[in-house]
Formats: sequence, C-alpha cells, structure tokens
Amino acid sequence: FSKKVVGFERITNNCAVCHTATYRLSEDEVPHVVVAGPAHTNNVQAMLRFLFKAAHDPRFNSDIIMNEIRLVSANNYGNGGLSFIDRQIYHYVLIPFTKKALLQQEKQFTWMERYITGGHPKPDWAPGRDDAMNLTKYFMTSMPEDNTFGPTDFPSVWNLGIRSGKDNAGKQMLLNWTGDTPAVRSVLIDSALGLGAPAKPWFFQRMADLDHYLSNLPPPKWPFTEINPVNQQMVNEGQKIYARDCAACHEPRAEFTNKVIPISEIKTDPERMYSWSKDAAAEANRRVKELGIDRPPMVETQNPYGYVSPPLDGIWLRAPYLHNGSVPTLRDLLNPPNERPQSFHRGYDVLDPVNVGFKEPPARSTGPSGQLTQPYFRFDTREKGNGNQGHTYGTQLSNEDKEKLLEYLKTL
Repeated sequence: FSKKVVGFERITNNCAVCHTATYRLSEDEVPHVVVAGPAHTNNVQAMLRFLFKAAHDPRFNSDIIMNEIRLVSANNYGNGGLSFIDRQIYHYVLIPFTKKALLQQEKQFTWMERYITGGHPKPDWAPGRDDAMNLTKYFMTSMPEDNTFGPTDFPSVWNLGIRSGKDNAGKQMLLNWTGDTPAVRSVLIDSALGLGAPAKPWFFQRMADLDHYLSNLPPPKWPFTEINPVNQQMVNEGQKIYARDCAACHEPRAEFTNKVIPISEIKTDPERMYSWSKDAAAEANRRVKELGIDRPPMVETQNPYGYVSPPLDGIWLRAPYLHNGSVPTLRDLLNPPNERPQSFHRGYDVLDPVNVGFKEPPARSTGPSGQLTQPYFRFDTREKGNGNQGHTYGTQLSNEDKEKLLEYLKTL
C-alpha cells in the first residue's frame, strides 16, 4: 500500500498488492516477503466484496466511525490525533464521500457477480488470482458485459527484461498469457490505466522507473540451503533433461519462449482465451492514444488461440501452476492430468521442498468462538475456468528422471 498527502493523508493499494509473495520453510516460521512475486495468499475479490458490504452497513456513518477512530488511536486529548479542522473534514466530507465512492465502485463490478450460462454464478477468483483481462476490458475500454470468465494467476514480475524485445532468432516476444502485448512498458501502462491510474505527467516517469526496476530485478534463489539443499549431481542430470524436453519453450529467448502455443497443442483450460478479443485490443489502443500516450500497441490481429510459454525463473515460488493456477506442485504437473489433484487449498505459504510448490495446509480447526482458525480456499478444478488438463510435457518421464528435472527446476 502507498500513503500520500493530497490535501490530507490517504492510503491506497499499489502494484505490490498482487505482486508480492510470501513463503515459510516451516509452519512456525515468520513469513519471508519477496518483492515482485505472485501474491498467492491475497484474495483480492474477497477484499472487494468486504469493502462493498461494509459500505452497505448502516454502521458505516460518520458518528460511529469517528468514535472508533478516537477509541483506536486516541491521543492525550482523546481526538485520535486529529485537529479540530481535520475532525470536521473527516466527519462531513471524507467518511460520507468514501461510502458513496464504494457504492459507486460496486456498480462497476457487477460483471464479477454475473451469472453464466445455465444460471450458475461465476466461480470465485480464489487467492492469488483475478479475472485479469476482463478487468481491463470493462474498466479501460468500457465494453459491454459478457459471460466470459478468465481466471489467471498473478504473475511474478521480476526479471522482466528476459521477456521483452526479440528472441535469439529476431522474432517478437509476447506478454500476457495469450500474447496480447508486445512490450513490458505496455503491460505496465495498461495495467495501471485499467485500475484507474490518471495519465498525468508524473505517470510516464513512474512507468519508466517501474520498467527499469522490474526488468533488472533478479528472481529469488531456492531458500532451502541447510535442510533439503539441492543435490548438485541430480541438478546436472536434470539440466540435460530440461535442455532436451523443456528449453525450446521455456529457456529465455528460445524459439517458442514467450510465443503463443496453440490450444490444440497445449490443451489447457481455454476460458482465459475467450475473455479478450481483437476488438477489445483495438478499443484499448484507441483509448490510450486518445490520452496522448505513446506505447507499443496491444496486438489487434488475432493470435492463434492458445497460451504464451513463459521462462521458468523463480518457478519454485510461482505455484500453483498453469495459467489459472490449477496444479498445486511441479510434481503434480509432471503427472498425467487424470492423476493431478481434483481439489486442493490455496492461500497457504509453507513450501513443499519435495514436490516443489506449497504444502496442503493442516486440517481446518475451529477456535473457541466457532471461527475457522485456518480459512484457506478450497480450489475445485471442475469449475469453469479452473481446469487442470493439458501440458502433458514431461509426464512420460521415468520417476527417476522426474526427480532429476525437479531438482534442476529448483535452481532456476
């Protein structure tokens, strides 16, 4: 979150809400925070719903909230550290305005609660995901609502330099899961505009600063150095398997890395593809040009329906896997789809050093007041957009070769 004084102190979310990861090596450890990692524990949709619900609560009024401010942070004068003028501003302007703004914003998210074919509600996004391109489509382009649902895992945004520009053969590399954007700067600009950032003079310098910082930020290193350290001999053998079976699609600037792999080939869940279109791209480009912003345009010609194959840097911290986060560990991804977990829990951050991903949390328990002490999200791969099929590469490897490959992937 960021705090800034614009007439008065205000706080808002920033990029870190979706792009800061945590992990623990054991249950009793304080979480490690990794900048630019995927925020796999953050349930953004639940946060939005909470804010909208709060705005509807009759207790959301100036008298009650001002009293709570005094109770929580009262200074020696009992006014919560606010001057007389500040108290008047909060009471008569800020609190009523915030309530009104939340209720207005709720109307902008009606598509999130829209029912899909057959009268079924859209599945929840789940921690660590959002409906990325629909956010852009409805907020940036104001296109009419539809029934598409394209849940996507928050990506890591470290080391963006290896994803930008041209590959070793001089071909343009593409970003976003369906190859919608040809440049890092465009992704940053469109993401910010899609979430309501104003295109003011300072905006462009901040986008340039972000581009430089994230393009040069290295991925985190495998953290198990004393317990479960990597086996270097297995790493060396695993590197050979990776070079033979994985590198063409995942080695930086290789032939198929950051290119769209047709859905007929990859066979993963197709729903994300349907949430964006060349018409949406054309409208986004028009809106950006209208704002006087010069950036490489989004791709308006229809790519082959499919998904971009990304580099695997820091892959150990990017679980769950596939574009929709439907496979909990790398070991599961190396198993045939019918052997992958049909359901698992998201939002737990204790690493699994053997299977490479996050462990399944302990069984839920109930506290003394009846509340769940570990309210992790149960993810069901049978729901729309959550399919764990496809990407059968590596499933044919022997168990021994899978172990070697996993050991190497820990080092990326």
